[in-house]
Amino acid sequence: MQFVRRVSLSFAVFLLALSLPLPAQHRLSVSRPAMGTPWSITVYADDTSSAHRIIDSAYARIEAVEQAMSDYRTDSEINRLARLPPRRYHRVSGDLYRILKLSRQLARRSRGAFDPTVGPLSRLWRRAIRSQTFPSEQEISRAGSRVQWKYLRLRRPNLVWLARDSMQLDLGGIAKGYALDAAGEVLRTGGLPSFLVDGGGDLLLGASPPDRSGWRIKGPNGPIDTAFVAVATSGTAYKYVEHEGNRYSHLIDPRTGMGVVGVRSVSVFAPSGTLADALASALLVTDPRKEPKWLKKYASVRYYRKRRED
Repeated sequence: MQFVRRVSLSFAVFLLALSLPLPAQHRLSVSRPAMGTPWSITVYADDTSSAHRIIDSAYARIEAVEQAMSDYRTDSEINRLARLPPRRYHRVSGDLYRILKLSRQLARRSRGAFDPTVGPLSRLWRRAIRSQTFPSEQEISRAGSRVQWKYLRLRRPNLVWLARDSMQLDLGGIAKGYALDAAGEVLRTGGLPSFLVDGGGDLLLGASPPDRSGWRIKGPNGPIDTAFVAVATSGTAYKYVEHEGNRYSHLIDPRTGMGVVGVRSVSVFAPSGTLADALASALLVTDPRKEPKWLKKYASVRYYRKRRED
């Protein structure tokens, strides 16, 4: 009877616990600049002071990704790598090795529409847009001769080989997506599964907010509620140089060495920020009139194009 009474008492305590209201979850949003653009992290949490610490850790992770992958910072890891002697293996961080491995895979699958070695062309067109001077054929050819994803070799553990002199990595088409994923992992492991990370308009969504079917975001045909997805957009509208009646964007087709012509954008919905960002970059430079065959390898991806006339 004593055992029965103890079980009954335990069961009563269990029922009481079920009947008690759950702690109210508070919405917390923290905005900071990172990677040259405004970022915002929004979470739902029981304990806001603990959530602030976890968000701080997520921003620290974003900063670490930027320090490894920015081609604007002279002391970044990829710029230090470019200054090392070519045609030999150099050890890099785990972050840089992982993103280069993903980049090389995407370059191979997209047949060069995405290419992490596009740095020489990126810098050439950056200068052209700043000075509003169209680059010469010789300049484009010279820069393009150092752009080829096959010149990038990888070997475990964390070893990178650049096969040509004066190669320059440019991870601008994938690094922000990788940073979204890195921040999201910090939030999840910190006990904040319901989050939205916004990196300059590119998004990573965790679990839905409490009592909601999803996060309300802008979709291709109006607002949508969704969760557990990443969204990235690549577009040509703001930075360009005009030449013979055409607008040439700062976003480069690595296969031709030319800036993308006209005003267009591509938005990609994918399982990860890394994949969404890289595929948006690759799809932007492909023929907008037809879907590339290589995209069939990414069955879970949806994308939407927009052109000037839309």
